[in-house]
Amino acid sequence: MAAETTPTLGNVIAPNLEWVAKTAEPALEPDLPIVDPHHHLWQRAGNDYMFHDLLADTQTGHNIVGTVFVDCHSMYRKEGPAEMRCLGETEFANGVAAMSASGIYGNLRACAGIVSHVDLRLGAKAGAVFDAQIAAGNGRFKGIRYQTGWDADPGIRNSRTDPTAELTRDKTWREGFKALARRNLTFDAWLYHPQIAEIAELADAYPDTPIILDHIGGPLGYAGYANRHDEVRGVWKKTMAELAKRQNITVKVGGLGMAMGWFDFYQRPKPPSSQELAEAFRPWVETCIELFGAHRCMYESNFPVDKITSGYGVLWNAFKRITAKASVDEKKALFSGTASRVYQL
Repeated sequence: MAAETTPTLGNVIAPNLEWVAKTAEPALEPDLPIVDPHHHLWQRAGNDYMFHDLLADTQTGHNIVGTVFVDCHSMYRKEGPAEMRCLGETEFANGVAAMSASGIYGNLRACAGIVSHVDLRLGAKAGAVFDAQIAAGNGRFKGIRYQTGWDADPGIRNSRTDPTAELTRDKTWREGFKALARRNLTFDAWLYHPQIAEIAELADAYPDTPIILDHIGGPLGYAGYANRHDEVRGVWKKTMAELAKRQNITVKVGGLGMAMGWFDFYQRPKPPSSQELAEAFRPWVETCIELFGAHRCMYESNFPVDKITSGYGVLWNAFKRITAKASVDEKKALFSGTASRVYQL
């Protein structure tokens, strides 16, 4: 990749599209239905990813039948009460969903589920924002994601929500979560691997609320963790095994293409093949499936963030290679069934 597009670890940098295009493959198992449960849409300086970009990626031979849009602080309202400005994101995603539902663009139902944001630090007052989000989603608003990624290492970039340590244990934040739980909504958790135990506590406190762990729990492999990979993998696996005891937890299996210090594919002259990705990702993927089972795991693209590492079609080929020997039932769960059930698509 060109130097100016080499990502800073932890940050979201625009992918080098010319570089990504150097590796393309025909789709494996092209008829297998896929629901992509995690992608973003945004318009940012030098890093746009809008509906037409998603369409181009999903039309690479795989049978992408639906997607879930996930919180990324996109198209927030410019005016109005600060706590209500997040409604703009849901309105935006719902507009894309309406375009897709017209059928003009094929069988894809983009943004069939919308996971946006509500500031849980509002406490009980978050309830009014949830109600407004539900109304704005026209049946597509499924829940929120709250990024609580925090680490004491100054080299780790903390989440854009500017969280404090142990935010999920905060009394006021928990009051906001209670407002979510009362409305039978989902909760996407994006944090780092040393914080996984906090999500286990949250799952215990709200056992009837579907909690989705994004990006396999955010294992850190850079900054102070760069030379501790074996130790991190051991800690991650142990805490994931403990988390798996909570039946209301499901895991998004993906996000491995991000610049988190584990893989350097984005720094190579040519993007990896799906075979190379499968070999690299397999230990992480198989551990998740082993611990949680296929019916509590869902493959995700995390595009365009993971696009720094590979093209969309290549990524889904990698997932298909990893599960080539899985049963028909397991494949259905991993590629569409778990996502459809959890998000009630």
